[in-house]
Parts: sequence; C-alpha cells; structure tokens
Amino acid sequence: MVSVDEATHARLTRNGIHFEVMVDPDLALRFRKGEAVPIEDVLASRDIFTDARKGDRASEEDLSAAFGKADHATIASSIIKHGELQLTTEQRRRFADEKRRKIADIISRQGIDPKTKLPHPQQRILNAMEEARVSVDPFKPAEEQLKDVLEKIQSVIAISLERVEISIIVPMSHAGKASSHIREIAPLKKEEWRNDSWLAVIEIPAGIQSDVYSRINSVTGGTAEVRITKEHKL
Repeated sequence: MVSVDEATHARLTRNGIHFEVMVDPDLALRFRKGEAVPIEDVLASRDIFTDARKGDRASEEDLSAAFGKADHATIASSIIKHGELQLTTEQRRRFADEKRRKIADIISRQGIDPKTKLPHPQQRILNAMEEARVSVDPFKPAEEQLKDVLEKIQSVIAISLERVEISIIVPMSHAGKASSHIREIAPLKKEEWRNDSWLAVIEIPAGIQSDVYSRINSVTGGTAEVRITKEHKL
C-alpha cells in the first residue's frame, strides 16, 4: 500500500457529489487497464472522500445512494475504473510521448510526400511535430487528433494522407499461399479465380505500398503483377 504522501487521487461524480479515493498512481493505471492488481495494493486509504485534501469523508447515505449497497473496496474499484485519474508529471510526459509516437506512426503509414509519392519516416514526422510545436492530448484517441496534427506539420513538410487501391494478379502456382498472405494485409474488395491465375483487389494506406509490394514479391517469388487502380486522399 502506497503512503498517503505519495498518493494521487481518483475522482468520480455521481448524484452531483464528488467521490475520491487516494491511490498509487502507477498501480491505479494498471488496475484501470484490467491488470490483476489487488485493490488493497492500489489504495493509500480505504476511506472514500468527498474532498481527500481536506480529509472530508463521504457519508454512508451518499455512498449508498450513488453506488447501492456495495462495500468500500467495490466502490473504490468503480471510482478508479470509471473516474478521472490524477496523473503524476512523469506519467503525463510518458503518455504524451507514447501518443505522439502513435500519431506519427499512423501518419507515416498513411501519409506520403505528394511530389515524390514516397512515405515520410516516423522520425521525420516526429521532428516536424516538434518544429511545429504540436501538442497532443495523452487521453484522446490518436485517430481523432490526426487532422489537427496534419494541418500543423504541413507548414514544415509536404504531406498528405492517401490510400491506394491495388490490383494483384498471381500465377496459379503461387495463388494458394499468396491468397492467405494478402488477406492478412487487407480485406479483399474483389477476387477472381481464373484458369491460370488469381486476381485480388485491396485498398491500403499509401505509405505502406513498398512494404506490401515486398511482401507480395516474397510470397510469389516475384511472379505477381501489381498495379495501382485508384488513389484517393483522406
């Protein structure tokens, strides 16, 4: 059990009342993510507060009205899982860095230089984000932040998010193996079994074209015919 001095707070509002528990910040996050961490280890105190800083404890009447007849451990678990976790400065820095890298990875996979049609490496995206002074929300899904980040880094590098539709024709001798591999890359938009070959059409992020082509060539021994049939911006 973490000491009270080292604990942070988890808060949840129900029936207009703020309920708080004091928690170990790292264990609380692990608990919230579903890891098997005993609630006793997460809590710095078994008390449920309305204001932990002042030491104001929630009344049993308010707890019953908000959470039913649950015991304090169950109530604390609910507050940690569904409420707002107060993070340490280090946790916020770490989460923001993880989210920044995830956004950069998505942009690197889906984005290309519109002039060269080549993808930008993830590090180049990260450098552009830093130069453009892009700030990210560590709790907001990366996909929801793409548009804003992309608009800001376009002042630093030329980039656009695009997808391409590709047609793949594989000789029948490699069709069986190629079929299973290509289905792992993307859902088939179309397929056609011919007398001497198998045709498949898939749509992929423009930034991963080279990787996809390399994988197809590896599986088919370089015998596949691949061509772009459609391009569109996101």
